[in-house]
Amino acid sequence: MNSFTFSLLYPSDEARRAHIAAQNRPAISAETVESLGLSELIKLKNSSLCEYFTSDENVISYRTEIFSDMLAVSEVGETFVKVLPVLSDISELRRLASASERTTDEYLLSLSEIELYISAVEILRDGLAPVRTSLKSEALISLCDYIKEISESDYYTELNEKLSALTSRVRDIKSITIGINLDATLQADKCGVLSINAKPFKSGDTLDKILRMNFSSDEYTLIAPLTPFSKSQNDNQKTAMSLAINSAINSVFKGSVRQWRKIVQEYVLDNTNFLIEVMPEIEFAICAVSLMNRLRERGLPLCKPTLCPIADKVFDAKGIYNPAVALAIEGASVENDFTFDKNGTIYVLTGPNRGGKSVITCATGLSAAFCQLGLLAPAREFKFSPAGGIFTHFPTESGDTVDKGRLGEECARLNEIFEICDDSAIVLLDESLSSTGAYEASYIAAEILLGFSKIGCRTIFSTHLHTLAARVDELNEEACAFSGAKIDTLVAKIADDGTRSFKILRTKPDGKSYAKDIADKYGLSFEKISKTIEKRI
Repeated sequence: MNSFTFSLLYPSDEARRAHIAAQNRPAISAETVESLGLSELIKLKNSSLCEYFTSDENVISYRTEIFSDMLAVSEVGETFVKVLPVLSDISELRRLASASERTTDEYLLSLSEIELYISAVEILRDGLAPVRTSLKSEALISLCDYIKEISESDYYTELNEKLSALTSRVRDIKSITIGINLDATLQADKCGVLSINAKPFKSGDTLDKILRMNFSSDEYTLIAPLTPFSKSQNDNQKTAMSLAINSAINSVFKGSVRQWRKIVQEYVLDNTNFLIEVMPEIEFAICAVSLMNRLRERGLPLCKPTLCPIADKVFDAKGIYNPAVALAIEGASVENDFTFDKNGTIYVLTGPNRGGKSVITCATGLSAAFCQLGLLAPAREFKFSPAGGIFTHFPTESGDTVDKGRLGEECARLNEIFEICDDSAIVLLDESLSSTGAYEASYIAAEILLGFSKIGCRTIFSTHLHTLAARVDELNEEACAFSGAKIDTLVAKIADDGTRSFKILRTKPDGKSYAKDIADKYGLSFEKISKTIEKRI
């Protein structure tokens, strides 16, 4: 039977090799994954989430087809959940076998591997065959057909029969008969294994047998234990006896080990390698689909993204939301429409505290990250050009703040982004430069915005610096001199009574309303101060 190539994440060997060679892999660090909250949404044990990001449109489309199938046909994910621990056991057995010498242990490991292989095939066959006609993705259909081909092959049937016979042969071994020749002084002269038995020996009344000197009774009745296994023997004596017995058993099974390993190498290895190789992919797929199912159960929309060329830098979302927040709150999640375009490649986002600035900033990054993992997007509609990198600059307690100070640490991290990102990147800054005064922060922030304008990357700068938003027209005039990308403003909407809608509007900010909101929040509006004073009179 020809070897079978299968992947849940890559449409071809060429695509997989390109990904391993770091081609079409966006710059998305573990820090970015954590700051967006994605590491809490998809928790992997055997691999890193960063390994799976891609900017290859064909790879993304391939994955969304598979994940769509898994969402529509729950039996696929349930089957993968069942088979994953079996594959993990096979992998562990191979590791143990590679570390062992050719002994009886290796024989038994090989036997166990065959049992696990057959178990894996049966799990996949029983889980996938009934839903074969409901699947649409080419990859899962080909997996179904291959498992069917294996399970119906003559060789597989013969393997089952051989396994049954060999299992009975090995598992029925209950004891061995050891023969020892004695010299004239009754000292051991020669010894060895006389037979391998399907019955265990029985412990008889040794004292009575010796007194009667009756050695002709049941051959499976013990008349005296071998002394290396008595309590009075030291560890070296016990080890010597165990090694001697194991050596004898190994000699008996030497031919079987060689023959069985040949069967494993010629058939089982060829037909399980593709499953062992995709173990991390299966785990990732299980976790990703579990997350998407949780979102759907909450009534939240998910959509297949419409992919656009990377050079177009498209990001156009209808009904976008933050999945991390949506799963954490009790009520309904607020959806927003959000787009980057030629008049707003870079945004300065302002608004009241807890008004939704951080939520929409993370939602933008998560939508892109979902897409570049191959997941369905957390939105009602999503047109997207994959990013060459997703970079975050969020408040953090970590970093080299001892030597550089908080501001120095923030600036160092910003410099690292400028050294890496290109015009296809997405950059998300949340309350950056909050460690310094408003005047200094506004000046540095303006320089940063001009820098991202020069690069031309999609950027959100969520900030409390309302004076920065007021300078957008001025900054665009400067950017025009070097044909930089346009800067625009976004505002987290707030009603006159201070109620937060968590809706993000593309409009110019009214700094006074936010200042009033902050004053009211802390009880420092003139009205509230007056009431406080009046209470004292």
